[in-house]
Amino acid sequence: MEKLNWLVFGAGAIGTYIGGSLALHGQGVVFIEQPQMADELRQRGLRLRLPDGEHELPNPQVYGSLSEALAAGPYNIAVFALKSYDTLAALQTLASYKDRLPAFLCLQNGVENEAALSAALGNENVIPGTVTSAIGRRAVGDIVLERLRGMGIAQGHPLSASLAAALAGSGLNAKLYANAAGMKWSKLLTNLLANAIPAILDMTPADVLAHPGLYRLEMQQIGEALRVMHARRIPVTNLPKTPVQLLAWVARNFPLHLSQPVVQRVAGRGRGAKMPSLHIDLHSGRGKSEVDYLNGAVARLGKQSAIDTPINQRLNETLLALTRGEYPLGTFSHDPDKLINWLDSQPG
Repeated sequence: MEKLNWLVFGAGAIGTYIGGSLALHGQGVVFIEQPQMADELRQRGLRLRLPDGEHELPNPQVYGSLSEALAAGPYNIAVFALKSYDTLAALQTLASYKDRLPAFLCLQNGVENEAALSAALGNENVIPGTVTSAIGRRAVGDIVLERLRGMGIAQGHPLSASLAAALAGSGLNAKLYANAAGMKWSKLLTNLLANAIPAILDMTPADVLAHPGLYRLEMQQIGEALRVMHARRIPVTNLPKTPVQLLAWVARNFPLHLSQPVVQRVAGRGRGAKMPSLHIDLHSGRGKSEVDYLNGAVARLGKQSAIDTPINQRLNETLLALTRGEYPLGTFSHDPDKLINWLDSQPG
């Protein structure tokens, strides 16, 4: 396996998992984090619970500024796994170092970040990717791999094959995908399912999917996204250990009472009682949510394609209002009928 030098932006759950796994397998890895976080990570080290046990990296290379990190280079690739709402701020920092940066592997959720990165860095410097494994964060620089699924890497870049080989050789189950848009939109479908609605209601995904009225809303938002994909000629594709084509086929062809137990079974294996990412955003106190890059993206791109997406639009607007404090946090807490009536009554 070829040794590459990786610059990992952020040591959150995804960054720690990928960067830590690469470092454990002999790859050269440098992290960049906020200065205070960088100091803490250097003192604490990294800790990863993987299928074969606990692993520690006591002396990770972590820098608190991009200039310091670049001075420790050069790098073959940068890993970009920030929250989508942090993309524009990060790009403002990157602009001053454009000529010194390597290509970027974009592992963010959503389907619009690659375009923003390409506009700032050049299309030739951006490689779309995705992560389907479930990772939990126990503390700063301390993660647990909850379910190994894998990663997707878009073909077509000179580095794609070597990146996939290095990632696969580090236990990350990386696969190459010929259609980057299909890969990213298929991941978006999984991000939509049992995410915004559990966040708004403060209910588990399992409880949401078990409720007939809420399940109807879940399938409506998936159906809207599938219609946008069809209009934009984007195929649904299976991701590593993630049967997205089954979800799409069931959503398109099964009546709700027949599809519900299938979706409950498939989605329950991955989420069940675990609260989703948008719930974490809502209760973080940061006043930011990725919902605008998930449901909001479906609404924006649907409008461009003349596809109505009322459920995605209303979910986006409702969760953003809760996140910004425009509605009290508990407005819809554990009250499915109130949310259903609210969404059905909104214009759009």
